[in-house]
Amino acid sequence: MPYKRLSTGKIARQVGCHPNTVRFYEQQGFLPAVRRNPRNNYRLYSEAHIDHMQLALLAFKAPFPGRPLRRSLTNLVKHAAVGDLGGALGLAFNHQTLVRSEIAQANSAADFLEKWVGGMTINGSPRSLWTGETALLLGVTIDSLRTWERNGLIDVPRNPQNGYRHYGAQEIGRLRVIRMLRSAGYSISAILRMFTYLERGEDTDLRKALDTPDPDDDIFFAADAWLSTLAEHENIAQQLIDMLQEIIRKQQENPKYYTD
Repeated sequence: MPYKRLSTGKIARQVGCHPNTVRFYEQQGFLPAVRRNPRNNYRLYSEAHIDHMQLALLAFKAPFPGRPLRRSLTNLVKHAAVGDLGGALGLAFNHQTLVRSEIAQANSAADFLEKWVGGMTINGSPRSLWTGETALLLGVTIDSLRTWERNGLIDVPRNPQNGYRHYGAQEIGRLRVIRMLRSAGYSISAILRMFTYLERGEDTDLRKALDTPDPDDDIFFAADAWLSTLAEHENIAQQLIDMLQEIIRKQQENPKYYTD
């Protein structure tokens, strides 16, 4: 097909998005510079813009994956847009490594959870601890402990005389599990869902409990199904690598790839 004088609307139809998305991606620096018609100042897109639109749409296709992965994807797309295709490809491989590292951490946390449920002893404390002492022991903030309690992840007994919270070995063990799952990216909703599952006497397939949002939930976040989200991002990372390699091939075979 002829790629000269492609309009915003034609680009949008070609890649399957709204014309405003094309304009927005151009404003964000996700597309190569767009020439203008000297007579009417209309944008003149090329085959390269179709390819870079598809690259950006793929990069931002999955649910919001958290700041590190989002920054990685944004950096990758912007490097490609300014013509640094080799740099973008290197960033794509780095992104793939980052995603796989997140997957390994998520699986490690799930392994830790399964061992804890199976009866693994987790070091606690020889005595009950106050809130501040517990936060220091676990390396978390007091606000985190209060948030986890407020959201139903843990029920902390109180001293009947003064109402102060007392964290014993059982509470500290549970908090270690919560801390590891949160650090690995699981949402509070996912962890609460898993604990609810356990409290019903079900202690098998905990990964599925962590990774399966309630269909009645009004709002879903990427971390509510973190393992599935990461698996999707691993697949996207490989597709980005393949797509960038194809763009590099086109540019090498046609020096006017960005101007035709």
